Amino acid sequence: MEDIILGRIQFAANITFHILFPSINIGLAWFLFFFKYKYTKTNDNKWLDAYKLWVKIFALCFALGVVSGITMSFQFGTNWPGFMLTVGDIAGPLLAYEVLVAFFLEASWLGIMLYGFGRVSNRTHNIATFLVAFGTSLSLFWIIILNSWMQTPSGFEIVAGKAVATSWYEIILNPSVPYRLTHMLLASGITSSFFIAGISAYRYLRGDKSESAMVALKSAIYAVAIMLPIQAYVGDGHGRNVFKYQPAKLAAIEAIWETQKGADLLIFAIPDQKKQKNYFEIAVPKLASLLITHSWDGEIQGLKAFKDIPPVFPLFFGFRIMVGVCFLMIFSSWAATWQLYRTNNISKLMARVLVIMTFSGWIATVAGWYVTEIGRQPWLVYNVLRTADAAAKNVTGDMLISTLVMYLTTYVILIIAFISAVYYFAKNADSRGTEIKEQIK
Repeated sequence: MEDIILGRIQFAANITFHILFPSINIGLAWFLFFFKYKYTKTNDNKWLDAYKLWVKIFALCFALGVVSGITMSFQFGTNWPGFMLTVGDIAGPLLAYEVLVAFFLEASWLGIMLYGFGRVSNRTHNIATFLVAFGTSLSLFWIIILNSWMQTPSGFEIVAGKAVATSWYEIILNPSVPYRLTHMLLASGITSSFFIAGISAYRYLRGDKSESAMVALKSAIYAVAIMLPIQAYVGDGHGRNVFKYQPAKLAAIEAIWETQKGADLLIFAIPDQKKQKNYFEIAVPKLASLLITHSWDGEIQGLKAFKDIPPVFPLFFGFRIMVGVCFLMIFSSWAATWQLYRTNNISKLMARVLVIMTFSGWIATVAGWYVTEIGRQPWLVYNVLRTADAAAKNVTGDMLISTLVMYLTTYVILIIAFISAVYYFAKNADSRGTEIKEQIK
């Protein structure tokens, strides 16, 4: 069991590092298309300047996302061979679709997007930018299908110990896909918005009053102010979907031990899984039932009703970290929107707040992803394949610890290098749109 936990920690380290970059790039790609579209329509160089800065950061995120994704995929074979052995007939094609249909589309047009400006027609470059953005979203589509199927499997049957597809329609449109896909697309848009707003606010505080910095900041703030309420609505539907298909996960998120009607919402508590009770509860009466069942007296099954119980402590606090950060996002984005609406500018205090919130999307996304994945335990594929049954039998704890240390060391170095490079680009950003335009002429 210790080896299995180490294997899970190692995979968590890899997927945590990997998810940081797609969570920025999916939304950032659409911002780049918007910047390029605005430049084409207005012929205003501020949009071109914004595009030129952020396309560099996009390329950096893309490279780190690809490398970390390859490392993560190798672990299916090295650490979790039972996964592909049992469900490979379903997981294999879905991963292949992601590579062949989405990643190749994105990668094929990326060269034109990065290096084609001024070398191909503006229309061709716009098409390339759109296809890269579309490719990033399509890539997420296939990954979310696989992950959603692992959470709410459908359209298959077990034959000789292996999952065999009976309906690809039901596999692709399994019950949780609409919620998870929409939730993740919005999460990426929110993450990239705060990333752009924070870096643009950093430029503003350094004395960069260029129009390119301000249009990027305004675009990001207006976009995230709209997306956050939509995300809250989608999150409500997602929660009800979890309540229907993964009730043990929902009970763990809320640390509800006894089946009850009119369940209280715990704002804070310290769950004790061994004793199956909570300490230091701060609760709002009946609010959990209202939010989950849309009824004050709705019944929620408690954890004691289930044979398999996921780890409660990380789920309880992971969910509250995600929600807490989202509330901070709402307050900061709406405050910034109000300032921009009233004065067409932001104060230095608001700029500092946005700088602090630059990577807030990473925190919320990782916390939410942990809740999703840990909540499925002890199953790798819910009610189909246990995590313990998929683990490699010949991978020892010493091997896992040594590689985990190497992974973590490498990832810390890369994260520091990435953040340093982003701020270097921001410090050295200049308004060269006019100069580039004259060279093209």
